[in-house]
Formats: sequence, C-alpha cells, structure tokens
Amino acid sequence: MSRLRGSAASASQGRLRASGASASAKAPADRSASHGSAIQELSIERRPAMDVAIAAQLACLLEATAVKPGNVSPGRPFDDLRYEDFLAGAVAIGAPLAAAGSRPLGVTIRTAIDATARWTRSNTNLGIVLLLAPLASAASQSGVAPSLRDEVRRVLAATSVDDAREAYAAIRRAAPGGLGSVDDQDVAGEPTRTLLEVMRLAAGRDGVAREYATAYELTFMTGAPALERARRDGLYWQDAIVETFLTLLAAAPDTHIARRGGTAMADDVSRQARSTIAAGGVRSAAGREAIERMDRGLRDARHIGNPGTTADLTAAAIFVALLGGAWVP
Repeated sequence: MSRLRGSAASASQGRLRASGASASAKAPADRSASHGSAIQELSIERRPAMDVAIAAQLACLLEATAVKPGNVSPGRPFDDLRYEDFLAGAVAIGAPLAAAGSRPLGVTIRTAIDATARWTRSNTNLGIVLLLAPLASAASQSGVAPSLRDEVRRVLAATSVDDAREAYAAIRRAAPGGLGSVDDQDVAGEPTRTLLEVMRLAAGRDGVAREYATAYELTFMTGAPALERARRDGLYWQDAIVETFLTLLAAAPDTHIARRGGTAMADDVSRQARSTIAAGGVRSAAGREAIERMDRGLRDARHIGNPGTTADLTAAAIFVALLGGAWVP
C-alpha cells in the first residue's frame, strides 16, 4: 500500500497557522490534549466545489485505510462491514458535498446518505457526513468570516428546523445502532427546533453533536493540529492518521463505545489510548505493539469496543487539514 512521505507537508504550514506548534516528535498526545498547538485560524477563501468534494473523498479514503485499533481497515473486516464498504461510501458522498455551498445543510446531509445507501448496505459514514457537511458548506462560501472555523459557526447558526428534519431523515435511513430514545427532539419523530439546537441537546451524549455545539472544538483544537504536527515531524500519512486517532481518543471518551458498552468502558478505552501514546504510539516498536494489543482487545463479536465516533472525528480533522493545503503532490 503506497504511503506518502511527510516531508512534503512543510509546504502547507503557511496556510495552516498553528498557535505555539512545536516541531518536536516528543509527547504528541500531551501537547494535543492541552490544546497547546491548536490550529486557531485556517484562512477562509472560497474553494472550487470539486476541490471540496475531492478533499472530502480523500479524507474518508485516508481515514478508512489507516489501521486504527478497533476499526474496520484493510484485512480487518467486521462480520457485517468491510473495508470496501467504506471505500464505496467515501466515493458516493463526492457529488452531494460538491453542492454543499448551494444547498441547505440538511439537504446536503440527506443526499449524501441517500447516495451512500445506493452503494452500501451498512452504515459506513453517517457520523462523517454529519461532520463534513458543515465544513464543506463553509469551505464553499465566500463570506466575510475571517477563518474556516468562524464560517462554520455562521453555517451552523443559520440552520433551520427544515435542516433538522432532513438530518433526522438521513439518520433514520442510515439506521445506526445504539441510539436509544430521548424525551425531547427524538430522532424517531419530527423536530421542532433547528439543527444546531437539537445537536446542542444531544451534545452530552454524542461526540458528533458536541462538535456542532462547540463549533468543532476537538476538530480544530486537537485533531487537525495533531495531524499537522505528525506530518511535519515526517510521519507517513497512515501513521500520522493513527496518531491523530489516538490523540483524539485520549482526549475524549468515544461516545459510540459509551452508547453500546457504557461510560466505564469508554473511559477505559481512552485510558488505553493514553497509555499507548505514552509507550511511543506509531513512533516506537513498543508503541506499535501496544497498538496491536489495543486492537485485539477492542474486537468482539458485537463490535462494542469499536471507537467509531473517534474515527469520524479523525476524518473531519483530515478534511480540515486537506482544505488547508496539507496534500502536496
């Protein structure tokens, strides 16, 4: 499997402006967890629709291909979900996200899930679509917001009840497991609040919803900086993505695990991620052994230990980095 060398990443540093970023390869998780090298600004300039779509597809392909503990990856399928399903989902969302700048957010989300459903039988990318759609809309705008994150705030603030209705329809079609039910604004019914408002209601129990509620705090303040730093340090894309995944998982318990296996299990998996990084992660032989042990421990017949939300957040971080010019031919 071809991997691109990290030295090319340095050409993008002027476009991804980091606050206090260090080139040191030491203690990557500690710096990300403290947000010390958070990407504060990504300049907002309107991107061509096809460039936005390609960046989104590439982000999904890169995320799916990286061998992350507990996730589906090449040669490591689940009984009901294969690596190839993720490839199909990644390609399917290109056209819907290319149109993100000219459609309401909810329509973008629904059409992306509808497109995915024509190519896969399982839920491969609901969380990714929910995360990437506002980013794609923001990147496609030529507004007055000073940064991509500010433009994302504007996109989310402008959401409507119709956006929530379309997103609910997309969620029902994707049919993710373990959602349960709630008294107010349950996804099985019809929403009466805007998409941002219903996401705020769910933020305490769902990592994707939390990103909406916080204007993508983990994506911009932890995930994207971790990826940029790893690439600048010379890691290949696959290793840089695994490190980003572990950094995000160490920073916040995975809500997909919490829904299916409970908060204690989610907390323990985050602790494992911190221990794995402390052992060196992808940067040392001991760290790679810890990653393999972690992967074996997270795999079970029901996939309860699958850090699916963290994988979605990793895809969002990759997308932000690509929009900032991290991919250099």
